[in-house]
Amino acid sequence: MAYGFSGNRPGKGKSLCDATDNYTVVDVETTGLDSWAELIEIGAVRVRGHQVAEEFQIFVRPSYSVPREITMLTGITNSMVRAAPLPDEAVKAFLKFAGGDILLGHNVNFDVNFLYDASRRFLSSPLANDFVDTRKLTKKFFPHLADHKLATLKGHFRIVTDQAHRAVHDCVATKQVYDVCRLEAEKNGMNVEQYFKSIARAERKAAAQRRALRGAG
Repeated sequence: MAYGFSGNRPGKGKSLCDATDNYTVVDVETTGLDSWAELIEIGAVRVRGHQVAEEFQIFVRPSYSVPREITMLTGITNSMVRAAPLPDEAVKAFLKFAGGDILLGHNVNFDVNFLYDASRRFLSSPLANDFVDTRKLTKKFFPHLADHKLATLKGHFRIVTDQAHRAVHDCVATKQVYDVCRLEAEKNGMNVEQYFKSIARAERKAAAQRRALRGAG
């Protein structure tokens, strides 16, 4: 992973199933997915009582040029990050914005790992916020979908945002995906965590029954 760390990340927050009413949505854009990749944008949305309360966006100056394919995907150019804050400044600003909130994101482990690694390298402190992954939730709540990419979910649930693959816009879309999950749980008389665990129990029971039938045969 980025900034020289991989594998075990001591002090990293826990993966949860429910962000309750107040949380911060996070999304990062990077120069790629490989071990040399670096942050180029951090976006976040603070949510209070299920409503967007404040937005945060900051470009991050990488140590090398933004690859052409990343510019094509995100629209982020070298001129946009050339005078941007360095990673230590950008991550410090994000941590101040997020505070102790639970972090919500789509495939959020990617974002959390990048932020953890940058925080540990440049600020000598791990990112300790707990986090919730909407991709994990939607796979459990809506297994019939062809896939659970953010773009697919936006299309299926008719979620409209200004621009894909830009941090704040993806945060807003992820918040709306979480709202869909929350309402689905409430429709079944539960909160998100209760509903997630009830589905998991039903899946384990069905798997056990299938094993028993195969054994009986």
